[in-house]
Amino acid sequence: MKKYIFLLLTVAIIMVVFVINNTHAQQDPNVIYVAINGDDHNPGTKTEPYQSLDKAASEAEPGTTVLIREGTYHEKLKIQHSGTEENPITFKPYEQEKVVLSGKDIKDIEEDTSMVTIKDKSYVTISGLTIQDLQTDSTATVIGIYVTGSSSHITLENNHVRRIETNAEDGNAHGIAVYGTEAMTDINILKNKVEELKLGSSESVVLNGNIDGFTVEDNLVRRNDNIGIDLIGHEGTANDPEADYVRNGVVKNNEIYEISSYGNPAYGEDYSAGGIYVDGGKNITIEQNTIYQSDIGIEATSEHANQYADNIRIINNIVYENFYTGISIGGYDKLRGGTIHSTITGNVLYRNDTKGLGGGQLQLQHDTKNNVIEKNILTAGPSRIFIANYFSTNEDNQLIKNVFHKEEGKDGIWIWKEQEYISFAAFQKASNSDENSAYLDPMFVDEEQYDFRLEEDSPARRIIE
Repeated sequence: MKKYIFLLLTVAIIMVVFVINNTHAQQDPNVIYVAINGDDHNPGTKTEPYQSLDKAASEAEPGTTVLIREGTYHEKLKIQHSGTEENPITFKPYEQEKVVLSGKDIKDIEEDTSMVTIKDKSYVTISGLTIQDLQTDSTATVIGIYVTGSSSHITLENNHVRRIETNAEDGNAHGIAVYGTEAMTDINILKNKVEELKLGSSESVVLNGNIDGFTVEDNLVRRNDNIGIDLIGHEGTANDPEADYVRNGVVKNNEIYEISSYGNPAYGEDYSAGGIYVDGGKNITIEQNTIYQSDIGIEATSEHANQYADNIRIINNIVYENFYTGISIGGYDKLRGGTIHSTITGNVLYRNDTKGLGGGQLQLQHDTKNNVIEKNILTAGPSRIFIANYFSTNEDNQLIKNVFHKEEGKDGIWIWKEQEYISFAAFQKASNSDENSAYLDPMFVDEEQYDFRLEEDSPARRIIE
């Protein structure tokens, strides 16, 4: 009988050990869970999650993934620890559940406020969150996601940032803002949706200061009342003035539309917001983006005298039906800097200048030097202006193998060094354009549906291919 009882006890102990071990095996020690109905005194497991993002952030060490359960969290997230290259820290929803960080309950904002803050941290990913409803009537800046200090190796992906708003006449707001006060590198802004923002004097997505190495790719930026994507230098953001500019990065395959400053209290009735804007950045590639129904499709210059947008490669973008101009380089007046050593290649500029503001398809402004404009296809908009160059301060810019869309019954206008030409031949002579540029019908597959591929027998192929 004693042997039988001993055997039962042994079996029971083995069963208990098995259950404990199996439970521990199912709970990954590198995963923390957060849920609305959790408790910060819990161990942060799936069955006993934390309640607050702050608690999860305080416990997230290198290699930790914080899985957030579905719900609306009325709190801010401040990243408290860095990951490492081998063991990054990630915050994301559990199994693609909808997780919302709402600033709706944050009232009486009197100082700069962000819903997600990453300061002086590295190897951190924020993925799949909806960040919304942060508003202020004061001059404080409100931000959806804010990365600053020396933060590096940061990935912001698949987030939805919306309804971040300033209602102050001289206010500022950002959807996503990366400010390199110290040296930053490897900043990745990927597949986010940034929309319905009231920005004042600021931008939807901005990289500013000492940032060396970045990717902004596959984002949707729309319906905002100032600049879509901005890459800034020389504003005094970085502590090292010699490195105070964004550089060595790619802006690729973004869709940007309905970006306009018209009606923004900071700009009144000006159409001045760029879909993509390089303001003093260097060594940047802008390629395969689609920008439409905005004020300016793509702009590259510097707002600061004696500074330049330098080595900007604007390649294979589709820019159509923007209000003021398609692509613009150079300073907007003689007190600004300009654009040098840059290329504008393989772009489709289609019927921009829809408000008849004189910007045409391609605008060359103050202080443009040693730039190459080649193999682009330009279709005039209502103003009939192809190139708008109202400044004489442009030197050694080359126009090579461009196609200007000749339309039956419609004339074209070219403005070069303040002189207007209504003859393509006269413009070629005045601008020293190469003889291989042409004024002809490029024969798009279906321009009414914005299909700008060329027909097989398009005469433009022999020029640009």
